[in-house]
Amino acid sequence: MSAVAATGVWGRTEQQDFRSRVRGTLLGAAVGDALGAPVDRMGLAEIRAAHGGEGLTEPAAAHGRRGAVTAATQLALFTVDGLIRAQVRRDTGAWHPPTDLHRAYRRWAATQRDWGPDERRAEDGWLAREEWLYARRAPSRACLIGLADDRMGTLDVPKNPGERGPEAAVRSAPFGLLVGWEPQLVLQLAVECAVQTHGHPDAYLAAGAQGLLVHGLARGESLDGAIQRCLALLGARPGHQAVTDGLRHALGAVRQGLPSPTRVEELTGDGAAPGALAAAVYCALVGEDIRHGLRLAVNHGGPSTAVGALCGALLGALHGETELPPGWLTELEGRATVLELADDFAMEMTQGPALHSPAGAAPGWLARYPRA
Repeated sequence: MSAVAATGVWGRTEQQDFRSRVRGTLLGAAVGDALGAPVDRMGLAEIRAAHGGEGLTEPAAAHGRRGAVTAATQLALFTVDGLIRAQVRRDTGAWHPPTDLHRAYRRWAATQRDWGPDERRAEDGWLAREEWLYARRAPSRACLIGLADDRMGTLDVPKNPGERGPEAAVRSAPFGLLVGWEPQLVLQLAVECAVQTHGHPDAYLAAGAQGLLVHGLARGESLDGAIQRCLALLGARPGHQAVTDGLRHALGAVRQGLPSPTRVEELTGDGAAPGALAAAVYCALVGEDIRHGLRLAVNHGGPSTAVGALCGALLGALHGETELPPGWLTELEGRATVLELADDFAMEMTQGPALHSPAGAAPGWLARYPRA
């Protein structure tokens, strides 16, 4: 555990390290998402026919441009927005982060049906006014249905109780950046927010697992150490078997020879959340560097965007943003927005009391993250 996590003291070095990991997590997830988008759910033979014998090795065009992100990245950004808003709203005496996240996800849902930002909605804050987000990029039916009305799914009454897809897990990496929280609380919040669209334990516990893994890495643990802690905490949850089995299979596959697309595809299984997470963890464990790990994560017949985004978040949290491939970052859609949001999150978590309190707040901050 890092000194920050143990003491809550943020020196300059700790702040810089944390900001690098926040940037790494969000940019890494977005880069993995964008890399996988052109080949999502294509067969390996089809990928190789289109991109050569080694498969996809560099960003290619999807959704009309190179470096385009999908709904996976859009939703992850609104997760961060919701987490900042929860902290700001705490000054009012209101403290229920799942509600703040639900409001954030509903702002994302508006981007999927509206032509562009509505300047009249002052309570939207800055992220919902980013015009590039008003684009449908293969959102899952579960996300659209789950967020179509004001009723918030809960653990007792989840939305889409049979939904096992990986989308909730992909948007859950930012929960792990709450490095001052205890791991079990990170798990609980990720789960409570996942059931707003994905009500099956396979999906919401995979979301909790991704949050836990990023949390361990952001606090300075090794990936193996983060996996062991995750297994211990998930093991106490009903319905954990598919997710914990997947993580154990990922660990076992590391010892089974050189990594290959076939092994990644075996781990993804039917493409539901447990398999996508297992494949992402495996690629993060065996990748020689981030570039190699992400290429492994997208060149297979499963959900390439999901596995790429999950793996990218893990590697970004582990190594920080400076290890990400510069050439891939330069083409990444929305990179300026991702960086701005990452730095705002890091500032809120390390210097929140200087930005706002029950007695007053920096006006610019409340314009960006309204308490409404």
